[in-house]
Amino acid sequence: MTLPQRIALLVRRAIALLHPCVYGELGGRDTAAQIAADLAKEIRLLMPGADADAVAAAFVARIPEVKRLVETDVQAAYEGDPAATSRMEVVMAYPGLYAVTVHRLAHELYVLKVPIVPRIMSELAHSQTGIDIHPGATIGERFFIDHGTGVVIGETTVIGRNVKLYQGVTLGARSFDKDPETGALVKGVKRHPNVEDNVVIYAGATILGGDTVIGHDSEIGGSVWLVSSVPPFSRVYNKPPAPAIKQIG
Repeated sequence: MTLPQRIALLVRRAIALLHPCVYGELGGRDTAAQIAADLAKEIRLLMPGADADAVAAAFVARIPEVKRLVETDVQAAYEGDPAATSRMEVVMAYPGLYAVTVHRLAHELYVLKVPIVPRIMSELAHSQTGIDIHPGATIGERFFIDHGTGVVIGETTVIGRNVKLYQGVTLGARSFDKDPETGALVKGVKRHPNVEDNVVIYAGATILGGDTVIGHDSEIGGSVWLVSSVPPFSRVYNKPPAPAIKQIG
């Protein structure tokens, strides 16, 4: 198997621990040990000199916390979507939950400074759902992406708890600083916005910049373009256009 294929199997095994109903055939008493063993093999290849077993064990030790967070995401989706008939439906059929679940797993590896693997995981979810979440993004509990296609969340984004996004939302960078001597992009700086608790961002909104903060308990309307902060309890929307309506005939 190729590296992406091996990582896809690792993701399936991890989700089997989080949601046995999805990949039940991969679950079982030894699943965590198998994940640790498989991950350690990849780490030995990608991080020569690292204590691969210790890094893999640290990842597996975080799975219970990932499970707790994902359970809050399931609850948020069930409560936040009137079309959701059950939590099982959310787990089995909601692309937003799948993308966020994979992200939460990938983020743990990102924090552990494992190279390449977290990005492969995020791109697996991206290819299946159309939702692009960089594994570096920090996301609080009860996070719900409704519909989801076209959502982009950048590496240095920080999202609080109980946040809801609709399709086509971009949490991105405004521009990239360059080294004045080499012309190379400056890496490792804050480039993406912060979204505080209890925020709803509607379809097609674009929010850019590392110094942009969306204050808690705010609503950002559809197709809004924001490159500056808004205070808590704000409602931001575009003035509706006046459509021209003519009778035919």
